[in-house]
Order: sequence, then structure tokens, then C-alpha cells
Amino acid sequence: MSSMGTVREIINKGAVAHPDKTFLCIAESGQLLSWAQLHARCTEVGALLDEQNVAPGATIAFLLDNGYWSTLLFLGVMYSGRVVLSLNALSGKQSLSYVINHSDAKLLFINTAYQQQYSEVLSSLEAPISIIETDENLGPVLPSSAHLEPKLPQINLHDIALLMYTSGTTGQPKGVLLSHKNVLAGGRNTMQAHQLSDKDIGLCVLPLYHINAQMVSVMGALVSYSQLVMARKFSARQFWHDIANYNCTWFSIVPTIISYLIEHDAEGVDELTMQKIRKKVRFGRSASAALSPTKHQQFEKHFGIHIIETMGLTETAAQILSNPMPPEKIKYGSPGIAVGNQARIINEAGKEADKGVIGELMVRGDNVMCGYYKNKAATNEALEADGWLHTGDLAYCDDQGFFFITGRLKELIIKGGENVAPREIDDVLYRHPAVLEAAAFGVDDEHYGQEIMACVALCPGMQATEQELLELCEANLGSYKTPKRVLIRDALPKGPSGKIQRLKISA
Repeated sequence: MSSMGTVREIINKGAVAHPDKTFLCIAESGQLLSWAQLHARCTEVGALLDEQNVAPGATIAFLLDNGYWSTLLFLGVMYSGRVVLSLNALSGKQSLSYVINHSDAKLLFINTAYQQQYSEVLSSLEAPISIIETDENLGPVLPSSAHLEPKLPQINLHDIALLMYTSGTTGQPKGVLLSHKNVLAGGRNTMQAHQLSDKDIGLCVLPLYHINAQMVSVMGALVSYSQLVMARKFSARQFWHDIANYNCTWFSIVPTIISYLIEHDAEGVDELTMQKIRKKVRFGRSASAALSPTKHQQFEKHFGIHIIETMGLTETAAQILSNPMPPEKIKYGSPGIAVGNQARIINEAGKEADKGVIGELMVRGDNVMCGYYKNKAATNEALEADGWLHTGDLAYCDDQGFFFITGRLKELIIKGGENVAPREIDDVLYRHPAVLEAAAFGVDDEHYGQEIMACVALCPGMQATEQELLELCEANLGSYKTPKRVLIRDALPKGPSGKIQRLKISA
């Protein structure tokens, strides 16, 4: 399939073809942004960045909640020929500091609450960074010259559009570089798999620092010239109301949310409204972690709405696999078949594995990243010369081309769709003077897919309580990456080389 050019070309084309059509609707306020307004506002973002003397190709970060301005800046920065970096406010001060420093970001859009919360981080950065306070409703202060045409630099499909950090097994996040070609391919793969048209209206409840929200919800809407309804965050009580109020035809969620929706049982929504929703909603989409077949079928039976299980990575601009759309047959427990890119399983010798044989899942296509920022070794390890990407996932493919994920080559924990590196947690636990050995690991969890646990062994004669260790993690990692429990043991299992064996602890 031929490339679609750049984000700027898509927005320009939409503004000419259907200027008055709504592109964005904010769920809480009902605020609308048409395609013509999207084009005008993206141009204003370019003028603002020109006024701030931000060079073409520079990285622009934002630390904002989902909303009108975070969506606009996400697209506007790419439109202007700069690189966008959306920061995760839940990642903890240490991680946030590392990402801002490593990314070489020149400017940061930040809301007032986060500016106060992270003042310590912002005042201790290695390099100077311009900070623009951004009001949730009013946005950043735009220059008086905003009505003038900005000096938009030429951009092409190979220019970097997005820098996205993902947890690696070494502990420090890796910066994934995605070009205009990559991000539009991510949206196109979504459109192709789910047969999106300009008549669709998608609900986004996932955070915009998540590759799923960025590529599936935003880019999926952009390349299909459809409409996006953006919620500030997921709310089980509000979810069905938003779908009904804005006539949404599809939504993208993660298994954790599926569990919450089943538990809350569409409370406050009458049967007539649910009937309207069932007629309007074509499908719901699940990704970012494995969806248990039990939960999958439970949701469909309870709500009468199809869930399409899919799979994607940050390194592949999200989607690589998807189950077919109804009335085609899906397979519970499988994230589906390759759509818009190639996928295969290789054995230990690097050759294609036979059907049904477990090996490593490999992916190749326009959606595969350019590489990791300032990390040539990791790039060379992940990308083959012929464009195939090592996903690190163990899987097999059946006779009908459906893939089944069985585990990971490395021991990454995937909690609620977010990657958490065990080493990152180990390193914090080792800061306690009484800790001799530490190992974090994932355990199966009904809500999150996986929950984080940790085990430690203490130095002889020294003491530490579980509460102390949990507080240490909370202070350095944030609540999301803090283990549910830290178990204290006499010793941790080790292999012949002395390396701690996480999988034996979690067994």
C-alpha cells in the first residue's frame, strides 16, 4: 500500500475537502473542533513555535491531561515540522527527569497542577528548557502574530514526527523514533483492520501518552477523516453515557477497562439507551495486554457488543495484529492476523518456524520504527537489515494465520497495557541499606492482566518492613509502578551463574 505522505498533508486535505465536518469533540464540555479549525490551530501552533525560536526537527514535550489542547498540540507539533513527545505524569519523578533530559526537548507545554507537582524536576534538568504554562480550557498564550502564516519548514514522510518512550528490560526507558510514514501507517492499519470510514465516531478514554490512544484513536480518526470524541480519562460511570450522547460507533480500550465495565454493569444507563448503543456501536477494540477469553466472552454476552482483540507495540506505531471484523470469525485468546504489515514466527536459528511451533514474533512494514533515540546498540539488536523487527514476544501461528502470544523472551511486566521493567523496581529496592537481593516480577491479575510483585532478601542482622520498602518504591517510581506486595524471604532462587531467577519466584 502506498504511503500517505505527512500529517500536514492529511490535515490540509481534510480542511479543503470537508472544512465544516467535526474532527474533535471533548466529552466533558462538548467543545468542537472542525477540520478547518484543526488546520487553522495547527498553523497557530507553528507560529507559536516560530516565535519561541524552536528549530525545525526539535523535540517539543507536553505534560497535559487528555483534552482539546493536548490533542491539538499532539497534531500541531507534528504539523509544524517538529517532533512531539507526550510525557506520562504517572511515571514518577525519576523517570520523568530521565526522559526530559534524554529527549533533548527544547520546550515543554505543562498544565498548572503538574508545574507545581514537578517543580523540583523542572528546576534540576541538565539543559535549559522553555516552559509554557497551558490552561486546560484556554490553552497556551498564542502570539499576536498567530494570524500570520508561520514559516512552515518542508517535511517529508521520512522526517521524525513522534518520540515515544517505552520501558525496556534494562530499566531505563528507550526513546522510540517514529516518522510521518510510521504514524500514518499506524492510523492506516487501524482503519484497514476495523473498516473505519468518514462516518465513524470513535471514543478515546486512554491517555494521550499511550501509543494506543495516539495511533489508534487519534491517527485512526485522522487518516479515515472521521470524528474523535476525547474524554479526559476513563470513568466506568460515564463511559456508556458518552457513547450514547455522542453517537459513538467504536471505542478502543484495554483489558483492565473491560474488567471494570463488567463490574460496574452499565450502572445508571437504562435499557432503552443500551439498545440505542447496541444499534450504533459497530465494535469495541482491546489491545495493550492479553485479553482473557473468559472476560472477552463475558463482556460480549453481557453488553451485546463485539470486542475485537488486537496487538500492537510502541515500536510499530501500535497495531500489528487484529481479529477480523464481524461477521468474519474471530478466535478468542488470539490477537488476530497480520493487517497492514507482515508478521512471522522465527525459531532459535532465525528461520521461519513451522505452523504451531513457538518462536519469536517478528514484524515488518511501514509502521515499524526508525530506531531508538541515541541508542544504536538497542536499535541494531531490535532491527534486522531487511526491516524485520524483533518484538521480544514468544508466539505461534496457526494454519489460518492467527497468532497466539505465549509469553515474553524477556521478563517485562505488562500492567494494564503499560510496560514496566522489573529492573527499574529492583534498582529502587536495592537503595534500602538492608536489602541484599531484590527481584520484581509479574503475576496474573484479573483487572490489570499482570500485577507487580517483588521479593527481597535482607542482609544478615539488618531489618526492613514491607511498608518501608513500599514507601521507598512509591517515592521513586510513582504509585502505578509500585509493587502490590514486597515479600521478604531468606534467599531468592538463583541459577548456576548466580543470577536471580524471577520466573521461579513467580511460579
